[in-house]
Amino acid sequence: MTEITGLAHYITVAFAVGIPAVGVGIGQGWTSTAALDAINRQPSAKNDIVRVAIFGMALIETAAVMGAFVSMLILYNNWDTPLSYYASLSTIGIAAAISIPGFVLGLVSSLPAGAACFAVARQPFFTQKILRFMVLTLSLIQTPIIFGFIISLAISAQAQDVTTMRDCLRLIASGISIGLGSVGPAIGLGLFARSACRGLGINRRAYDKILSFTLISQAIIETPIIFALVVSILLLFVVPSIAEENLIDGIELMAAGLCAGFGTIGAGISSGRTAAAACTRIAHTPEINSLLARTSMFAQGLIETSAIYPITISFALVFLR
Repeated sequence: MTEITGLAHYITVAFAVGIPAVGVGIGQGWTSTAALDAINRQPSAKNDIVRVAIFGMALIETAAVMGAFVSMLILYNNWDTPLSYYASLSTIGIAAAISIPGFVLGLVSSLPAGAACFAVARQPFFTQKILRFMVLTLSLIQTPIIFGFIISLAISAQAQDVTTMRDCLRLIASGISIGLGSVGPAIGLGLFARSACRGLGINRRAYDKILSFTLISQAIIETPIIFALVVSILLLFVVPSIAEENLIDGIELMAAGLCAGFGTIGAGISSGRTAAAACTRIAHTPEINSLLARTSMFAQGLIETSAIYPITISFALVFLR
């Protein structure tokens, strides 16, 4: 039993830092490759492209930094008493909450960073605005890892008191909900941000229209992850901890977390692709910006309804047990 407890504990430590680091490393490699290709196309803009790439890679690093912080927190947390078997297993929820969004964000954050490098190669005299725009979009993309970080801290705070498999599954479900729930919106945000940065390289005069459309669209794309975050919070702070074992109840709570996590994937990706297509057209034909924006937001609103159904079932599993 002691060996299993230690195994769960240290695997969580390894996954929390290792998985995001893999995604970040790959994403930074893709960004570097895009920067070199952009320099090859426009050697005279070398310094500007390098500057954009460095800022982009610094923001991509966010996921790895968050993962390292959580790992150190788990490793050196001075709990009053050694963690029990169930308490150690509960920390798996921390790994799910931070490693899944960290890995995905490390990859998708390279999309707008690479597109910004090519935009600078096409519009070298517009570098400053492209850089600011890239920093804005990349900062918004980091929202899922911030949510995962918050849930990780909450799970860590409750893990010590877990004494049943039911509560163990409750904490793991909370981490899975926000972890899996981040995947679709993160991919959608990356696809859209790449299209927006690319659009600035196509038509710099459409900057104001693309900027306003970006702020609204990224908020819509992130809606499904808010649903998953709500379920995670309900599992942590609304569903009470009980001393008696009730495995069926724990399985129902796990089902609620899985339902919320998987239910957001399709909506997040599709919403991002829809907004990306509209953003590309706005860059080519800014004079019909209003029509394109309204059509895109209407379509995104319909797409987001697909995430409501699994969230409804998640609520039912949480409250109607």
